[in-house]
Amino acid sequence: MCWLQRSIGVGFCVMALVLTGCASTRVVDNDVRSYSTLQTMPAPPTYRLERLPSQQEDTPYRSMIERLATLALTEVGMQRDDAHGALRLELSAYSSSYLPNWPHYNNLNVGFGYGPWGWNPAFGYYGSWRDLPPTLYVREVRLVLRDAEGKPVFESSARYDDIWTNDEAIYRMLFQSALDGFPTPPQGERRLRHEMLP
Repeated sequence: MCWLQRSIGVGFCVMALVLTGCASTRVVDNDVRSYSTLQTMPAPPTYRLERLPSQQEDTPYRSMIERLATLALTEVGMQRDDAHGALRLELSAYSSSYLPNWPHYNNLNVGFGYGPWGWNPAFGYYGSWRDLPPTLYVREVRLVLRDAEGKPVFESSARYDDIWTNDEAIYRMLFQSALDGFPTPPQGERRLRHEMLP
């Protein structure tokens, strides 16, 4: 009996480790669109951030976006120099939420009801009782780098829709995706997959 108890205990430990491993990472797919006329890294590899008129106000959200973009650009070899940067960076970020129109969430309920002739199938519209789909949150970033004459030389955006709401982690991942392959990324649309800690 003792060996049976030990075997069961070991089995539970293995299951716990497997489940813990599954819960330790999150697989994230995001859509990327990149376009570049750069052939090599800019020389010098510097840029200056240019805020649009609507981006002049300092907010915690704006500070987070600029910090994460600066970090992602540093990781691909670009250094921020707001006084003498060779390229000009135009940066934007977007967020919203919506309820998806998924077919298995609808107002038509099928069940059984009791009437004068016994139990019968029942069909009806029960809008206030139906389950709502989970709210999806959209996060999107866009970077445009221009040369000294204002001509765009690099443009890239990344978008992610999911129920996950960790802004810091999501925007960090989106900037990394938007700069994947810099300065010569695959042109056009593609999907990138990341494994991240939740």
